[in-house]
Amino acid sequence: MAQPGVLTPQNEDFPRWYQDVVAKAEMADNGPVRGTMVIRPYGYAIWEHIQAEIDRRIKAAGAENAYFPLFIPESYLSREAEHVEGFSPELAVVTHAGGEQLSEPVVVRPTSETVIGEFMAKWIQSHRDLPLLLNQWANVVRWELRPRMFLRTSEFLWQEGHTAHATFEDAATYARKIHHEVYNDFIQNVLGVQVYLGIKSKSERFAGATNTMTCEGIMRDGKALQMATSHELGQNFAKAFDIKFQDESGTAAYCYTTSWGASTRLIGGLIMSHGDDNGLVVPPRLAPIQAVVLAVRDEESVNSATDEISRQLLDAGIRVRTDRGRGSFGRRVTDWEIKGVPIRVEVGPRDLAEGLVTLARRDTGEKVQVRIEEAPARIATLLEEIQLAILQGSRNALASRTADVSSIAEASEAANDGFARLSWDLVKGEGEAALRTQAITVRCLQRADGSMPENEDEANLVAIVAKSY
Repeated sequence: MAQPGVLTPQNEDFPRWYQDVVAKAEMADNGPVRGTMVIRPYGYAIWEHIQAEIDRRIKAAGAENAYFPLFIPESYLSREAEHVEGFSPELAVVTHAGGEQLSEPVVVRPTSETVIGEFMAKWIQSHRDLPLLLNQWANVVRWELRPRMFLRTSEFLWQEGHTAHATFEDAATYARKIHHEVYNDFIQNVLGVQVYLGIKSKSERFAGATNTMTCEGIMRDGKALQMATSHELGQNFAKAFDIKFQDESGTAAYCYTTSWGASTRLIGGLIMSHGDDNGLVVPPRLAPIQAVVLAVRDEESVNSATDEISRQLLDAGIRVRTDRGRGSFGRRVTDWEIKGVPIRVEVGPRDLAEGLVTLARRDTGEKVQVRIEEAPARIATLLEEIQLAILQGSRNALASRTADVSSIAEASEAANDGFARLSWDLVKGEGEAALRTQAITVRCLQRADGSMPENEDEANLVAIVAKSY
């Protein structure tokens, strides 16, 4: 167990607990410019695993990686009026460079629909060029007034996918494919978080989109977190940037485009979904360190055994770190618990004399002794058990913190500690505005069976509302 006072308890001050975890798990530090962050090696190692898992799924869906400039001419954004209006308060604009005033200001990208649209228009001529499926891993800037590391920072890392299609149906199908087969699959099966899948109401859509799909998770303080979004952009950007193709009959037509993205906010979601008063709890499939082998004492025989066990685990394909017995054992246990490493392998002289080691689970704290030669296989099995247990815990939390209600007043009360679910007919219009005065927003719309609707005009839709990050 972590030493008393190492972290602020969640039920005492959740925001402070979050800041403590980010700092003491060595995830990130504040950057020199307000709202920016320095991602430390352990935090970046988690991001690298997020990248690898999402990137593999994106490529399986047929998209290819490219890179587009950080600077975008200001005139590009003004071509799509709703888009520039949606981002205007967050834009960082460069007016001087090289000691001179620029003839046209340039915007530091808040997202890349406009610059990618410019090049799609250049690269697409025929139906044979479609679909064009692009993705980039990049940084973006959205000037934040109330920054919080990993959740809202003025600069953050993400991937943004951008695609062009010949038909509305093809574009809509692809955006949903990304949402289900990339985002939902990753968030559930790697990040271990159960989410609601749905569409945004018109007032909550991405600027310039005709439809926005979202993955909404519940955090341990009862607030919602938007974890990834996919957007159908219709022909809005195609018309603004003249993205046309000739169909098989030779007739010119505008493309239908999509965009979709997930960011370092997922790390914030990881912390707040699974973390406890002892620190992070990292699901094994995501963990950069799946097991840490700790020498209980700084003795030659113990350190030698620790090294050998680490080699065996590495040979078994387990991501492992060795912690030789230097310094207080209790302090070292605390440090690894804060980092959320799934399994701790404790190697002590008395256990070694009997050919045993002790395995400790981070998620439950349970300990079990196993024979040294059995440790790799037992740890591999435990890692899968932990992964499934973490997801089940998230499913239980989502269910227990979702209340079915029948009025705006009841929704307002329930949203103080989770999601409220009620008829969209009760919410749309005045109801949505009334909830917004209490910092409660429509997180997504679903059909009554939980499936994702085509649009918000379908009959008998359900609204899921909450306070959010």
